[in-house]
Amino acid sequence: MKFSVFQVSRMGGRKRNEDRMGYTYTQAAAIFLVADGLGGHPHGDVASQLCLQVVTSMFHKLATPRLVDVPEFLQAAMLAAHEQLLSYAAMHELDQTPSSTLVISVLQDDQCYTAHCGDSRRYLVRAGEILSRTIDHSVAEWKDSVLVANRAAPVSKHLLYSCLGASRQPVIEMSSPIPLEMGDRLLLCSDGLWGNVEEDDITFCLTANAVTEAAQELADLALRQGGPYCDNVTLIAVAWEKADNQVFA
Repeated sequence: MKFSVFQVSRMGGRKRNEDRMGYTYTQAAAIFLVADGLGGHPHGDVASQLCLQVVTSMFHKLATPRLVDVPEFLQAAMLAAHEQLLSYAAMHELDQTPSSTLVISVLQDDQCYTAHCGDSRRYLVRAGEILSRTIDHSVAEWKDSVLVANRAAPVSKHLLYSCLGASRQPVIEMSSPIPLEMGDRLLLCSDGLWGNVEEDDITFCLTANAVTEAAQELADLALRQGGPYCDNVTLIAVAWEKADNQVFA
């Protein structure tokens, strides 16, 4: 595989940064993750960090050097992260379980596989247009999807109906695998980015710049437009080149 990648996480107007991101790879597979600990829940930063640790540990164990079944891995990894959060709460006798969103993309066999829970997103940009993005597990997007007629009472786009660590079984959504083409751009991000930056700006920035510049420019733009109370901004930007055994970071 040959790709370029850059990641960045910036503090907004919050007391702490509860976002986490990361990536790792073998000669045949690469994994990228963004998690966002839920505000108002205890230990949000711990929740997002535990999610990354559980998933990357499973990836290193099972990708030898490729995953046998990527969708099966993604499902199992998400559930393992969820169970780890429940175990953490029980171990520390917490009244409320630490919770987090999580979006994971795996690149293998020239394809992009994605799973997510919550409202951290994955965008895939091709030729200056958004080819695909994940659909948030938020009440606002659910209302839009079922075409609710009465929109008199606005609904926050950040109000989630599913996350990891919740008392009910999480909704884990698997996107159909997407064959990759040279020049494709992949973006994984927390809501601190997409909530403050228009999708036209996301596509333009990813298309017009190398991922190093694009990631930093998008983070700066989100913080400027989010103002003094902006959420934390976290993202990973990836440029796909071709399938060989070289990785550029």
